[in-house]
Amino acid sequence: MTFKLLLLPGDGIGPEVVAQAEKTILQLNQQFSLGIELEYALVGGGAIDKTGTPLPEITLSLAKDAHAILLGAVGGPQWDTRNPNERPEKGLLQLRKSFNLFANLRPAILYAELVNASTLKPEYVTDLDLMIIRELTGGLYFGEPRGVEIKDKIKSARNTMVYDETEIERIAKVAFDIATKRGKKVCSVDKANVLEVSQLWREIVTKVHKQYPTIELSHMYVDNAAMQLIQRPKQFDVILTENVFGDILSDSAAMLTGSIGMLPSASMNDAQFGLYEPVHGSAPDIAGKDIANPIATLLSVAMMFKYSLHQPNIANMLEDAIKQVLAQGLRTKDIAKDASYVGTEEMGHAIRKVLLKFN
Repeated sequence: MTFKLLLLPGDGIGPEVVAQAEKTILQLNQQFSLGIELEYALVGGGAIDKTGTPLPEITLSLAKDAHAILLGAVGGPQWDTRNPNERPEKGLLQLRKSFNLFANLRPAILYAELVNASTLKPEYVTDLDLMIIRELTGGLYFGEPRGVEIKDKIKSARNTMVYDETEIERIAKVAFDIATKRGKKVCSVDKANVLEVSQLWREIVTKVHKQYPTIELSHMYVDNAAMQLIQRPKQFDVILTENVFGDILSDSAAMLTGSIGMLPSASMNDAQFGLYEPVHGSAPDIAGKDIANPIATLLSVAMMFKYSLHQPNIANMLEDAIKQVLAQGLRTKDIAKDASYVGTEEMGHAIRKVLLKFN
């Protein structure tokens, strides 16, 4: 079987980290005869500059023919003054909406070798392994009406948080299904004390939970969850939440692992088609300096092999190679304890060198 993968390097450090992913995928393809074909396309700011739109039709067409998408990052200050519908991030949102990528999986795992890279004391984060399940195609980012208007010479802006019960039900099922293969605990995060949307969220999650009697369900307000994530992060197994809350909490969880450069993500639909991307964003301040951490992107590749390509053995090998390189003491700047660190290219090369030992 041939697997068609679409690579979207994007903006900022995106091309640098995707380049390491590309080399790694090509090596694995040759090493294990995986039948992978790569396509490349524009998205985000680079696409705006060359085509005038953040998601060109050719990119969307190639995505429809692919088995999975790997995205680097989108955005940068040079596009910040554009109309919201013409900014790089709109291309990413359109991709999510076009393929109904409603389930965002963001694991936060602290490797033993990086326990001292976390901003928390080792006793609070050692053996940390949690999964944030974020609803990705509803809520404030997509709700209508939205926009900016001027009335009586006063400018105002509006966004609308909307969820219906079917959207909540399907993401809840994803969380409970994943919990059955982990620690069998789901914490649903909302703001049900003040938001009607959250009241419906809690009602539907509780209803779906009845189908999963072996899973322990708890509910937590998002402000408390943010505090608890820092105070006692290991209490969590699977965190289930809506779009905006998940966006914020997953970035907070990133720092528990030592760096946002360590967090991968998968955005899935019901057909297990996925868009895979590092959580870290475009980081334009370090772009082109060969100091970006490629591990989040490579871990996203591992998730792609696991979920969309159904190659769990390849995923495990890639994750193991990363662990071995960290055990050797190699660090990129963001996770280094001292002034000694390796660059983006050197870290990727070291991981591929370990992979060559597998057969």
